[in-house]
Amino acid sequence: MNGFMDKLSEKILPLANALGKNRYLSVLRDAFMLAFPLTMFGSIVVVITNLPFLSDSTKTMLTELLGNGQNATMSIMTLFVTFGIGYYLSKSYDVEGIFGGAVSFASFLILTPFVATAAGGEEVSGVLALDRLGAKGMFIGMIAAFLAAEIYCRVTKRGWQIKMPEGVPPAVMKSFSALIPAVLTLSVFLIINAVMTGIFHANLHDVVYEIIQKPLTGLGSSLPATLLALFLVQFLWFFGLHGQIIVNSVMDPIWNTLMLDNLEAYQHGRELPHIITKPFMETFTVGLGGSGMTLAVVVLLAFVLKKKQYKDIGRLALAPGIFNVNEPVIFGLPIVLNATILIPWVLAPLVVTTLNYLVMAAGIVPPPTGVSVPWTVPIVASGVLATNSWLGGALQVVDFFIVALIWYPFLRALDRQKENPI
Repeated sequence: MNGFMDKLSEKILPLANALGKNRYLSVLRDAFMLAFPLTMFGSIVVVITNLPFLSDSTKTMLTELLGNGQNATMSIMTLFVTFGIGYYLSKSYDVEGIFGGAVSFASFLILTPFVATAAGGEEVSGVLALDRLGAKGMFIGMIAAFLAAEIYCRVTKRGWQIKMPEGVPPAVMKSFSALIPAVLTLSVFLIINAVMTGIFHANLHDVVYEIIQKPLTGLGSSLPATLLALFLVQFLWFFGLHGQIIVNSVMDPIWNTLMLDNLEAYQHGRELPHIITKPFMETFTVGLGGSGMTLAVVVLLAFVLKKKQYKDIGRLALAPGIFNVNEPVIFGLPIVLNATILIPWVLAPLVVTTLNYLVMAAGIVPPPTGVSVPWTVPIVASGVLATNSWLGGALQVVDFFIVALIWYPFLRALDRQKENPI
């Protein structure tokens, strides 16, 4: 078994390391993290304006008074992501990041139709629709931001800049240095938009949404794709690689888009379109003790197993585990490269996620509303906040005991093996 694991590790580690160090995946991850504090603020506003014990009239009043807190953050998340992509990609090329971010941001807006639909169905020119800046514009925003930043950086690296004499203030010098790369980059996007609107009578937003975004989000919201992503997370962690970071770099754009779709539907009182979203993954997988749902494992180690070694590991890992930080148990038990517990490590998240999906699909527990809940929020509280229902917290408790049942026989075998080594 160990020989097989060693050979598998030799094949997997180079690929996983390459993905973890990939420039574009790293930039995308950092760009979403740039938007994280803002989306959290918007989520808090949504929770306050939709507390379950409030009357409809009170909810309406609070939405009118506080709604801009959400409109200016979560509803326009794509704007922050586009700026972040431009900023971090430019920095990775040792180019001034702030101008790269601004150019990417403006390039996205050039491709965005300044037309909104009024309440009566009439189109109003000169107005940006919020959905274009949020869920519906996410993928075109990412594509535009990466392309714009690449063009901007390549032009800058070629030295096509206006050189200012010494003594000019640094801010002025940087602005003039960015002038030619910015004008060339924005001109490319202006021409693209002119061609799309003038010749094809369409806009790239709708084209990308129909051809790329809808199929990808449809795939990403399915149970098989989710289970595959979870399997990869667990599998990579088993070899000591941070599976969450590697897999989320690919899946976060899809899960975040699904989250914004749910949030929009929730605010307008419509049926939530998706079960799998970013809050689902954070609350009903990571929210049960970290990657692998190890809070139940930590409790078993601390209070059920007999060996002092395991009790000590469990008790040391208990406090971090409550807040979903589980590196102490991953490397302390260890879970990494421990073939004895590979099966429950991989199996438990797959079983629990399947159950949660089916329970929500059946309407027994409501799916997450689209509110972003920090992954460090403890079990029960995070479930209630994510679903705006006590049933979300109750489901997490059920999940906890299912994980414990799956892990218990393997932990007991591990406990006995240490007592009676073969």
